[in-house]
Amino acid sequence: MEQERIRAFASELFEAKRNRLPVAPLTDRGDVTVYDAYMIQMENIRRAENMGYHISGKKIGLTSLGMQEQLGVHEPDYGHLFAAMDCAGGIVNTLELIQPKIEAEVAFVLKSDLPGGTVTPEGVRKATDYVIAAFEIVDSRVADWRIKLPDTIADNASSGRYILGAKRVNISEVDLPSEHMKLWKNGVCVNEGTGAAVLGDPAIAVAWLANKLWEFGSPLKAGEVVLSGALTAAPAAVKGDRFRAEFSTLGTIEGEFV
Repeated sequence: MEQERIRAFASELFEAKRNRLPVAPLTDRGDVTVYDAYMIQMENIRRAENMGYHISGKKIGLTSLGMQEQLGVHEPDYGHLFAAMDCAGGIVNTLELIQPKIEAEVAFVLKSDLPGGTVTPEGVRKATDYVIAAFEIVDSRVADWRIKLPDTIADNASSGRYILGAKRVNISEVDLPSEHMKLWKNGVCVNEGTGAAVLGDPAIAVAWLANKLWEFGSPLKAGEVVLSGALTAAPAAVKGDRFRAEFSTLGTIEGEFV
């Protein structure tokens, strides 16, 4: 795709986010490859950095077999996190989002850089400072979530906000594939799952991310947060909703939409 068209699509998504007015799927308007989509994403990441936003980490999407089958793909995708997305205190401002959903995840906080190429799950464990319960609030700047893979990649993997729990756990003290989570919405348990839903082991997802980023010359860095992927389906969230996720080892995390 020519650079002018990449910039035009990036500007559309940037303005959609700023004005909270979603756009038609990019894939409805011609061929957009996965590579094109990552170039569109990076155009807006650079724009945000030039505006003073600080990258705080990365997020991995499409880690469940069901979602991959739904979009006809065979690997996850990724997006960037900014410090401004961190909802300290668990309060999410719905006025800043368009059509949010919420996912309970395991987050990794790195203590050392993780240059990719040949990263293994064991390498991820060695590079991890601690793991922590997290909520990812996904949001789409594409109307009605009518996304194909290039649409969500271009839209920063449908990133919105995130919440981190309070309990920091050494990765050696938790069996991530069997880590169990129950998700509650307004006092009702709406779903539950385990870490095995994330490519069999969330550490496998982070290794995939490190190696994928390396293809674009970008390592995971010490201090970054990595949201490793949803343990269950993501319910929609509107103003007034309260969510709680109870993890067997990582503790409890709460979020409120106001």
